[in-house]
Amino acid sequence: MTLRLMTWNVHRCVGTDRKLDVARVAEVIAACRPDIVALQELDVGRHRTGGVDQAHRLAELLQMRAHFNAALTVEEERYGDAILTALPERLVKVGPLPGLPRLRGLEPRGALWVAVEVGGVELQVINTHLGLVPREQQVQTAELLGQRWLGSEGFNGPAVLLGDFNATPFSRTYRMLTAVMRDAQDSLGKAPTATFPSGFPILRIDHVFLSEGIRTVAVESPFDPRARTASDHLPLVVTLDLPAGSAPAAA
Repeated sequence: MTLRLMTWNVHRCVGTDRKLDVARVAEVIAACRPDIVALQELDVGRHRTGGVDQAHRLAELLQMRAHFNAALTVEEERYGDAILTALPERLVKVGPLPGLPRLRGLEPRGALWVAVEVGGVELQVINTHLGLVPREQQVQTAELLGQRWLGSEGFNGPAVLLGDFNATPFSRTYRMLTAVMRDAQDSLGKAPTATFPSGFPILRIDHVFLSEGIRTVAVESPFDPRARTASDHLPLVVTLDLPAGSAPAAA
């Protein structure tokens, strides 16, 4: 069975033209026809973006449901990541990722885990957005690879880890991740797709990592004017072929 996944850092729905436009972001997503959407840098109830719950509004426009994890909370204002889908799903876990306490001013980071049922197969999906400092990324990756996340008993069967890792394939962070999971772009036999910056994408910092048994069918990234303008990243869309016959995992 096939499934379309998208990961996209939407830059709080503020485009490269500096316009706040949640509907434009929804239009880009809809045009890609994803079954599951992992988004980073969403504002929920923040004054700077008009107090809109961007996760809820995007889900509403796309006729999906959203699970949101606030990496940063300041009174009633929140900022973080979300997973959207219209497929049957259940929230497994949300939580923070460690930073570097000695380096002040680093943005808090977190992860969000949702189990999605696809034709009787339960797919484990973790969305994250790692920090900018390489050592910080490595600490956060070690946490993701540990017993609370990828190493937990519930993270079995077909599984996907995706998001904005701020790490290129030449980084130690990337090597840590590919020692455990496979980059979805590795098996296609063609040049991999870059997503940043959106106007002239030359860097691969947005990734989709797969567990064993999942086959990559196609990888694409829209490059029309609307997609290039809607955020400073382009979406990364991966079509997967899931193994059949996996029983849903225990909660």
